[in-house]
Amino acid sequence: MAPSEFTEFSDMESYSQPVESERELLEIELLLEGVHRLYGYDFRNYALPSLRRRIWHQVHAEHLSTISGLQEKVLHDRACFQRLVYSLSIPVTEMFRDPPLFRTFREKVIPLLRTYPYIRIWHAGCSTGEEVYSMAILLHEEGLYDKSRIYATDMNGKSLQVAKEGIFGIQKMKLYTKNYQEAGGTRSFSEYYTAKYNSVIFQPFLRKNIIFAEHNLATDQSFNEFNVIFCRNVMIYFDETLRNRVHSLFHDSLSHFGVLVLGAKESIHFTDYDDCYEPLDKVEKIYRKIK
Repeated sequence: MAPSEFTEFSDMESYSQPVESERELLEIELLLEGVHRLYGYDFRNYALPSLRRRIWHQVHAEHLSTISGLQEKVLHDRACFQRLVYSLSIPVTEMFRDPPLFRTFREKVIPLLRTYPYIRIWHAGCSTGEEVYSMAILLHEEGLYDKSRIYATDMNGKSLQVAKEGIFGIQKMKLYTKNYQEAGGTRSFSEYYTAKYNSVIFQPFLRKNIIFAEHNLATDQSFNEFNVIFCRNVMIYFDETLRNRVHSLFHDSLSHFGVLVLGAKESIHFTDYDDCYEPLDKVEKIYRKIK
């Protein structure tokens, strides 16, 4: 499964200082190698600065003093390993995040999808599912949901469980309603959820065509052919080697003229697959596969 966006921490001096020594680099490499070999999770090609901050955060959270200490605990305590994975993939997402993207998707991609007898969409790195439910709502309003299947994957099992339940804090609904309206929503956003106490649960019909599953972009292979792939603000934390690996996976997974949607700070340019796509919208980072 794909990683969600990392939360940055800069309030502790040890996180913000430059890498101090070759010893620290070696400790990080050994930790990541151990995690990969024992548990199959591959963080070895993640960008070092963000990764280092999150590792040190977890060192202190486990009441340890060294990365080597964290490695020993992770390798002998699966619960500690699971806490580390969650720490390395703290979800940062919201419904209809970046509303102009969803408005552009309605205008430029939906007309293409109307021509297909069946629609497959992959949300890679879906985090806690807000983007997935946003897509389900959009497809429903465009009359396409019944012939669609949405595959929502992430490497973080805890986040996936939240996504499956479709229960979110009620305090977020004001922002989500605003995003929905700015994204071109055609109804009252409150029609899509039921409020209870301090939470809301999204209507069951939105989940009927969604498949949630674990998938690791760093290690796992393609599992279907898709008309659309969403992967937004995930690859900004990968190094060049891993970015190209993921772009290869997406290229193999997209149908001819399939659509790839990236995050605002991401691009198809300067990858091995630059000439395989044409932009449907350069500003919103929406590309169509042409070869």
